[in-house]
Formats: sequence, structure tokens, C-alpha cells
Amino acid sequence: MADDAPVLVNWDEGGQAHAALWRSESGVAPPKKLQIADDRITADAAYRLASEGTALLWRGDFQNARQLLQALARRIDRKPRKAAPSITEAFHFNRQAQAQRARTLGMLLLPCDENYAIPLRRAPDVQAACTEAYGPAQRPSILSLRELQGVIGAHEWRKKGVEIAALGARIHPHYGVFSPVRGEYVDLVAETPLPLPLPQLAFDIGAGTGVLAALLARRGVKHVIGTDCEPRALACARENIERLGLGKQVEIVAADLFPPGRAPLIVCNPPWLPGRANSPLEHAVYDPDSRMLKGFLAGVGAHLAPGGEAWLILSDLAEHLGLRTRADLLALIEDAGLQVVGRHDIKPRHPRAADQSDPLHVARAAEVTSLWRLAAR
Repeated sequence: MADDAPVLVNWDEGGQAHAALWRSESGVAPPKKLQIADDRITADAAYRLASEGTALLWRGDFQNARQLLQALARRIDRKPRKAAPSITEAFHFNRQAQAQRARTLGMLLLPCDENYAIPLRRAPDVQAACTEAYGPAQRPSILSLRELQGVIGAHEWRKKGVEIAALGARIHPHYGVFSPVRGEYVDLVAETPLPLPLPQLAFDIGAGTGVLAALLARRGVKHVIGTDCEPRALACARENIERLGLGKQVEIVAADLFPPGRAPLIVCNPPWLPGRANSPLEHAVYDPDSRMLKGFLAGVGAHLAPGGEAWLILSDLAEHLGLRTRADLLALIEDAGLQVVGRHDIKPRHPRAADQSDPLHVARAAEVTSLWRLAAR
């Protein structure tokens, strides 16, 4: 949330009125009810207040706040799941439960001073992590402990990176940029034969961390242009490309989908599920009304060089969840004046695909990720 358009949280404490910058990357409004809390509050009392919409501004020990958050999560997770007559309704019930869980856990708040120092006992130094996520602090702020944990986790991922076997290197995701921890889509781009003759130019639409643009360059494409419209993704991709020594081959530009011109190879890995994102990271998974998928298919023909190929990487999880049909996808391809000239499939390897306790296990176990090779008709 930018400091040039601040949203404030206001509260009374010790008989005085207070205000601070409200930080919420998911766009949650500041709480209307806020109560000071410390180590004396019980988990049951905190859970009742948080469930009713009262935020708790923590003044006790930082590590005790972490333990309280875990206790709140256990109470939420003990609630029985709503029975669903279909996998589609199970998906919507699960999304509702996730959103409610996030709202409740987001009620435990922490103060930060103008240097991102947390004025609590045993609080960690989070200045570097918060500066990476939000930029220079400049003024006191309030944020949820849950959000701070995400900021700290992103900072650690950014430091150590994610090993990408196909690259033989690490990719370092930034806060708010989807990490390539699910490697199936990367392997598909690494293993699918490139069109012949070898493309001298390729577009990577929605570059994110820059992992696919880097992979195309490593595979011998002389010039790759990656696009994104998110400032964090652009900064992340550029940093990764430079770190990999590919700055002369790969150009990262700001664009909503396509850069100017035509290319013999255009690659896109859009969000796989139609639906509304509840946080910045979810924009890599949820695509409202399939906007990016539809935009890519509708526009790619005008940007393909004669005889070129468009590679669409897409999971069929939406089909197993009843959110989109295979006929819908094929109709979008046909309506765009494209034809399928090949398809390469891969099964998921992530742990959730084998987790039978997951309410969406039936759909996840059946999921296949495909690289659709498309060409003009």
C-alpha cells in the first residue's frame, strides 16, 4: 500500500487518540474495532474477539503473539467442514473458509515504528524484510502478525532462492511475486522441442520471476522479451536475469500482455483458475473471468510471426473443479483463429496432489498440466 495515498488505523490507548499507517497487501480495510491486548489474554478470549471482528493490537511479548496466532489457527481448523454436494461447491466452500480464516487470523496486529522496528519484547529485526516488501518506512505503521510472517518468509526465499533444475541455477522471488516452487510448468518449457529453425526471438508473457524467459535464453533463443504489468514482478525478473548473466539476451519490459512486434515463439503461463484473487500472490493462481487467458488467446495471433508457435501452459484443475470445461478452452482457441499442433502433458509432483485430507483431493489427484502448442489456422 503506497505511502502517497495512506490509509490510517485509528485507536484510543491510555486515554489518548492514536493513528498509524495501515499496511495490508491484500487490501483489507483497517479494523473498525480495536482493543489493546498483551500476554494476559487467553486464546479463547482472543478467538472470540477476533471472530467477532475486533482487532487486537499486541503490546506483549512477540514470541507469545506467535504462539497466540498458532492457538487461533488451531481453533479455526477444529471447526467441521461444510459438506458439499459437488466438487465445485467444495471448491467455493473451501475458498470461503480460507477467506474467513485469513480475516480472523489477520485480527492480531503489531506496531512498527518509523524504521520498521517492532517495539515489543523478543521482537526480531524485520527492517530489511519490510523495506523489501514496502519500501522505506518513514512513518509508524500497523500490520497483522500474519502479514508480517509472509513478509519475513518472502525475505528468506529471496535470500536463498529456489533451485531450478532445468536452469542449473536459483531463482530469487521477491515479495508479492509467485515463486516457481511448482516445477511442472518449468519442465514443460525445458523439455518441449523448440520450433525449427531455432527462434531468434521469443516473447514471455507475464514474466513473473523471469524463470521462463531465462530458460528460453539458456535453450538458445538469441533475444527474449519478457513482459509484466506488476512493478514488483518487473523488478524481480530484471534482478534474476542480471544475476544469471543473461542481461544481453533477455529484456524485461512493462506491458499488459504483449510487447510491440511479432515473434516466432510466444510463451504464456497464465493463472490457472478463473476467480477473484484475495491477495497479491493469488493473482498468479486466480484470473477473474479468465481475463489473461482470454486476452492472450485473442491477441497472440496478431503477434505471431508467420509460421510461429504460441505455447500456452495451463493446468486442467479448473476443469476438474467444474470452473471451466475443455470445450470452453478449445472454443477460445478456435475463436482466436488458432489450431492445436501439439500438446505435452505432465502430472503434478507437489504434496497436495497426494493429500487425501484435502477437501479438493479428487480434483488435485486428477490434475494434468499441459503445454499447448498453438499456431495460426
